[in-house]
Amino acid sequence: MEEEEREKEEKGFIVRDKRHFFQQEEKGSPDEEEKGEKPEADEARLREEGRGKEEESKEGQREEGPLPEVTFSNFVFSLSTQALIQLGEIQDPESKGTLKNLPLAKQTIDLIGMLQEKTRGNLTKEEEALVDSALYDLRMRYVKASG
Repeated sequence: MEEEEREKEEKGFIVRDKRHFFQQEEKGSPDEEEKGEKPEADEARLREEGRGKEEESKEGQREEGPLPEVTFSNFVFSLSTQALIQLGEIQDPESKGTLKNLPLAKQTIDLIGMLQEKTRGNLTKEEEALVDSALYDLRMRYVKASG
């Protein structure tokens, strides 16, 4: 027995997961691992769980469809939509409810304002107009929501 352990130590190391949730999932006691339960069985089980999670995430991506092209305009639209959700103007697509978080909405609006300042002179006229109109609209909605 000691010779086997020495051989294992020479070949590499063994990682044993001793987290609480891991032990609760096992049907046997935590001592079974020490008595001879092989770590390979744990690795195989974890690999299978990992595959299941990968398949679930791939299925979720298939349902959503392809992502839009990454452009400055789409980025501003995304931030504007987040601000509208935070202002309670539109439904949150995940929770299907309306949330109102004015400090977070203000931060998002300020972020768009910072982008406007930092990109001044580097945007096309259409992008500049988009940022200007989005900021004006969001700031007016914020004043209305907070007042």
